[in-house]
Amino acid sequence: MRRQHLTFATAVLLALLPAAAAQAVELPVRKAGLWEMKMVRTGGSMPDMTMQHCTDASTDKQMSTSFSPGKETCAKQDIQKTATGYVSDSVCSVAGMTVTSHAEITGDFNSAYTVKSNARTEGGPSGVPRDSTTTIEAKWVGACKADQKPGDIVMPGGMKMNILELDRLKAMIPKSLQK
Repeated sequence: MRRQHLTFATAVLLALLPAAAAQAVELPVRKAGLWEMKMVRTGGSMPDMTMQHCTDASTDKQMSTSFSPGKETCAKQDIQKTATGYVSDSVCSVAGMTVTSHAEITGDFNSAYTVKSNARTEGGPSGVPRDSTTTIEAKWVGACKADQKPGDIVMPGGMKMNILELDRLKAMIPKSLQK
C-alpha cells in the first residue's frame, strides 16, 4: 500500500511538472477552478489514471517555483514557445536515475491543454533503460467543489492530498531515494 501511495505521489508530480516548469519561457497560468487530468502512459508500469486538481493563480505560480527541478537536479531544462504551444526538453537526475524527456504542450490553459511527453529513464534498481510515452489531457470542469481548496488533488480511488504540502509527499519517499 505504501508503494502504491508513493507511485501515485510520483505520478502526480510527473504529471504536473511539464505544466509547472518555467525557465526561459514562462507557461501561462491555468484558469482557476477544477481541472480534470487524464494521464495515459505506455512503456511503463504506471496504470492510466484520471485525477482532479483544484487550483488558482497563486497555487499555479507557487507550483512553478516549488516543483520546477533546479540546476542541481537537471543538466538541461529548456522551454520554448512554438506556433502551436510550447516544447520542453530536459535531462534530470533523481534517485540514481537519469531521465531525458521531450514534451509538447498544446492548448489554451483556460479550457483544455494536452501534454505529450517521451522519456528515457536510465539507471535505477533494474539498470535497464526504459522508454515511456505519457499523454496528459487536462480540461477545466468548473469551480472547485465546496470541500476543496487550491492545491487539492483527488486521485483514483478517492485519495485526496494537497500538492502544496510537499513535505508530506517527501516523507512518503524512502530516504535512500532522496539523494
